[in-house]
Order: sequence, then structure tokens, then C-alpha cells
Amino acid sequence: MADEKHAPVIPATESHETHEVDGHIDGHTARPDEPIARPAGWMYKGFKLGKKEVWYASPIVQLLMVAMVCFLCPGMFNALGGLGGGGQVDATAQNDANTALYSTFAVVGFFSGTLANMLGVKATLAFGGLGYCIYAASFLSYNHNQNHGFVVFAGAFLGVCAGLLWTAQGTIMMAYPPEDKKGRYISYFWIIFNLGAVIGSLVPLGQNLHTTTSSSVNDGTYIGFLVLMICGAILALSLCNADRIRRDDGSKVILMKNPSWKTEFLGLFETITQSPWVVLLFPMFFASNIFYTYQGNDFNGAHFNTRTRALNNTLYWSSQIAGAVVFGYALDTKFRRSVRAKASFVALFVLTFVVWGGGYAWQKKQATREEVTAPGFRPYDWTDGGELYIGPMFLYMFYGFYDAAWQTCIYWYMGALSNSGRKAANLAGFYKGIQSAGAAVFWRLDGLKKPFDTMFGASWGLLGGALLIATPVIWLKIQDTVSVEEDLKFSDETVADVLPAEKTTV
Repeated sequence: MADEKHAPVIPATESHETHEVDGHIDGHTARPDEPIARPAGWMYKGFKLGKKEVWYASPIVQLLMVAMVCFLCPGMFNALGGLGGGGQVDATAQNDANTALYSTFAVVGFFSGTLANMLGVKATLAFGGLGYCIYAASFLSYNHNQNHGFVVFAGAFLGVCAGLLWTAQGTIMMAYPPEDKKGRYISYFWIIFNLGAVIGSLVPLGQNLHTTTSSSVNDGTYIGFLVLMICGAILALSLCNADRIRRDDGSKVILMKNPSWKTEFLGLFETITQSPWVVLLFPMFFASNIFYTYQGNDFNGAHFNTRTRALNNTLYWSSQIAGAVVFGYALDTKFRRSVRAKASFVALFVLTFVVWGGGYAWQKKQATREEVTAPGFRPYDWTDGGELYIGPMFLYMFYGFYDAAWQTCIYWYMGALSNSGRKAANLAGFYKGIQSAGAAVFWRLDGLKKPFDTMFGASWGLLGGALLIATPVIWLKIQDTVSVEEDLKFSDETVADVLPAEKTTV
């Protein structure tokens, strides 16, 4: 950049005991008290965020901004979905819409890393936010005209948009932070994002506080979601693209200097061919959203009345925040990264059998799908207490905690495999595409009215199986650091392009 000639000088804030790992330059370290040049311009003008000096084009500011976009768009979508049936008594419209959503998401998501690398994260995120607005509007319309086709179209269009939004988000979350802060950056994002779902779920809770039957939520709920989603899409336009980012140590995000459609589609292919073992993570990707169908529709939506569903929804997303804090910070402890990877994997394995084992104990005692839709069935209310409500309330909270733990670990595992923005975009695209294929299958199964026991058993079985298949990657492929030279093999940049001049020599 031409304006770097008049750069301000700032002190380095990150330091480690060594600057070289096995003869390779570690691109995420800086010598203590060594001056780092920062480009001129408003994007790099420092300001205080708590006790830390940051700038607009710094990783933490951009991460917080993308977290706010997701707070307002996917966060509200999650709040809406967590009500069961998209807030409707009959979940048919939501099931069909979500089947269409995750089907298009699966296709677009798989290639969205290429699109994000070509278009930049700002345009990718802004277009992605548009789909959420149309989805909320379709349910507002459905309240009045039962236009099933519009809801399904909105779901399909949202799949295209969400594939782009989540890939851009994943790139920022995995490639922008330094290696030793990836866990807490993921935690920061997950806290803010899920706070959107918490606040979003308070809207229907307040508006349906006295609704003790099972009914559709009112227009005000959908209008509130719609307004917030529009704000999120607009906010995405204020982000900066990855080539503008400067870390604390002066390093840049590794990208392609001269990207083309050919190089980016080739990069998609190289992501797998250069590291074929990454396919062992694909079952974890596939299983990462399948349980939302059972939890939202078959647990919460089917068994509880409207106000209790809204309360459960609030507690579920609040528990996600707790899960993100616990696992995000634990993944950044001072132990070697390979040790942290194995410890987190064991914790995830234990949680899978403890939480879902509790879910099995509850599910086997519950009414069938036919019984909950029969005339005279009384859904549970929060005043029932005891075994009827308090027990399942805590179970639903643990489901939320577990979801955050699973997602946080997956993002951290992918981020531990590479620091390249280009590779991170492709990995995020694979993740969201395969994740959405799994979700599409399970929304369709629910649309076909498969028994609740089947939906539960398939969810739990896939989660456990996915962990077993991923074991070799976690145990053998996650190293304590990834050198700059290794990351640069996946781009046309050099060490001089991504590290400041004073960091390219040791």
C-alpha cells in the first residue's frame, strides 16, 4: 500500500519466548518492545477498547463487527427457529422452508469459499444478510395468507445468502486472530452472536407471556425480527476486506495477491488434495446442525405451550454463551496446542454421552408424534414444575451448552490447521456446506413425520460416530504451531508480503 511510507510507529503487544519454531518463522509472534509500523489512514488510527489500543482494521474490531452482523441476522433467525415451527403451530411450512434452505446452502456453501475470496468479506456478508430479512418477512406474510410457496422460496434464497455470510464469518474468525488467541476470538464471536438469539427470544417471550395454549406468535414478533435483520445487513457494509487487516505484530492475513476464478476454484480442489485427511472431519461437519431439528421442533415445539417454548428458547441460547466462554477460554490456555486439542476432544466425547444420555432418559418417557397432535393433548407449562418442567428445562439448557462446545471446537480445530485466509475460507465453505446437507436431511425427515425416537437416536448416533472418525485428525494432525512458510504454500504471496520488514529476519 502506498500510504505505508508515513506509517505511525506502535509498540508490539504480543510476545513469545521464541521467534522461530524448528527453523521456521512464526508469523504470529513479535519481539517485546520492538516498534511496528502501521499504515497511515483512518482505518489504522488507534483508540482504546478497554485497556487495549485497537484500530478499525484490527482483527478484534472486525471480529466484533461481524459478530454484531450475526447477532442481528443469524441470531434472530435462531431465535425464530427455536420457537419451534418458526413460531407457527404447524411446523410444515418451516420444515419445507428449512429443507429448501439447507439444500441450497449445502451446494452454495461448498463453493462459497471461492466466492468469498473473489468478492471480499464485506460484499459477501452484506449480500448474505439480505436473505434473513426475506425469510422473516415470509413468516409475517404467512400469518395472514398462509402462502406456503413464499416461505419455501424465502428458505431457498436464504440458503444461498447464508452460505456466503457464514463463509465470510468463518474466514474472519479463523484467519484474522494470532494463533494464541483463536479460542477466545471464537468465544467472543459466539457470545455476541448467541446474545442476539437470547434477546431475540425475549421478544416472543414478552409478547406471548400469557399465552398458555399452543398458538402461532403474533405479527409484532415477526416485525421485530425483520427490523433487526435489516440493520444487520446494512452493518455488514461497514466492514473492511481482509487485505486491509493488520495484526498487533504488523503481520497481514495470507491471501492471493492476484486471485482469479481459476486460481480460487483450483484452491478449492487443493484444500482437499494437499490435506486429504481433512475429509475425516466431514462427519463432524455433517452432524453439527442436525440436532436443531429434534431440539427445536420435536422437543421444544411439540411438548410445550407457546410461552414456555419462548422461555426455553431464551435459556437455550443463554446456555450457548456459557458453553462458548468455557470452551473458548479453555482452548487458549498455556498448555501446548496439541495437548489442548486432545483434551478438548475428550471433553466433547464425554459431553456427547452425558448430555444425550440424559436426553434419552427423558425422550423414552414422552408422548409420540401422533399423541402430541391428537385433540386434548395438553402441552407442558412452566408452572408444572418438577419432573414435567424443571428437569426438561435443564436438559434443554445443556443441549444449548453442548451445541456451543461442539461449534467452538470445530472452528478451533480448523483454525489450528492453517492461518491462511484463503484456506480458511475454503475450510469454512466445506464446513457450512456439509453442515447444511446434514441439516437438510433432518428437516426433511421431520417433514416426513418420522417418530421422535428416530429423530433423537439418529442425532445422537451421528454425533458419536463423527467423533470417532475425526480422532486421527485431532490426535495426529494438529501441531503446536503452523509456520508462515507452510501457510504461504497455499498462496502466491511471500514472507515479505505478509510480515513487516523488521519481522522477516531473526
